[in-house]
Amino acid sequence: MATHKSALKRTRQSKLRRVRNLSHKTRARKVVKDLRTAVAQNNADQALERLNSAVSILQKTASKGVIHKNKASRTISRLTRQVNRLSSEKKS
Repeated sequence: MATHKSALKRTRQSKLRRVRNLSHKTRARKVVKDLRTAVAQNNADQALERLNSAVSILQKTASKGVIHKNKASRTISRLTRQVNRLSSEKKS
């Protein structure tokens, strides 16, 4: 256990950040899961709505440094491809 005043403060800050980061990660995972569920159910309209919210949440999570920006970009790209594929199948 830390004994210096600054080290104790660092410990307190780390605990708060860990809890905050965990909630951001959980929120991002939940929105991605909801989107993938909509894609699996072949619901193009709902998937498109959820894609917009998923992109926003993933970008916010990356900007806060909770996840890496490349991971957010990769996830957004893959989800967009899934939704676009679903939309094109619906039109055909």
